[in-house]
Amino acid sequence: MQDVFDIYTIIFLALAVFIFLRLRSVLGQRTGRERPPYDPYSAREPAGPASDKVVALPNRKPEAVAAKPAEMNEPAVPAAERWNGVAEPGSAVAVGLDAIVGTDASFDPKHFLTGARAAYEMIVTAYAEGDRRTLRNLLSREVFEGFDAAISEREKRGETVETRFVSIDNADITGAEMRGRSAQVTVRFLSQLVSATRDKQGNVVDGNAEKVSEVTDVWTFARDVGSRDPNWKLVATEAGQ
Repeated sequence: MQDVFDIYTIIFLALAVFIFLRLRSVLGQRTGRERPPYDPYSAREPAGPASDKVVALPNRKPEAVAAKPAEMNEPAVPAAERWNGVAEPGSAVAVGLDAIVGTDASFDPKHFLTGARAAYEMIVTAYAEGDRRTLRNLLSREVFEGFDAAISEREKRGETVETRFVSIDNADITGAEMRGRSAQVTVRFLSQLVSATRDKQGNVVDGNAEKVSEVTDVWTFARDVGSRDPNWKLVATEAGQ
């Protein structure tokens, strides 16, 4: 009986050793230097050309972000075509836009006009509502003081203004220049709006609450190109013809 037990014991031990060696050969040994388990969320696409990975910021061109010379990214635009749809070649406006871009390569007049239209509506609406907080963020100090004084006078009289935009039919750049570090762009707005001023009793004392009027405004916006602040502010206003 003892011999039988010993034979079976030896057989089982041999099988155990065999199985252990097979598992070791398949699974390998851990050395402490293994790569971590694969994380599908950490996978990244193979690196392509640098331009494919550039994320353009608002009013920034990809080549400016990549900090490469313009001629390495795209062919130069002929001077006669540079401001198509914005300014006539050789005009004072075109010369002014060239000066601005020469100082701030990120400037894009078409993007600027989109922002100017939005700012125009915001400022006119904020003035009507007496929203000084919004105005302070969009106007230069001097212009804000003028708007604030007009709002205060209106409040003393107990008057309120109702303004509703119907459309902004046109917004054209009529002037552009560099003044020191300040880029200045003048825009002529042609809009359709309904506007009326009411007294304490609710009577219309100026404008017409039922009639759509055509309004022309000429506004000048400025930005310090040496500043990290990308925002433009209104620095001058006048009624256009």
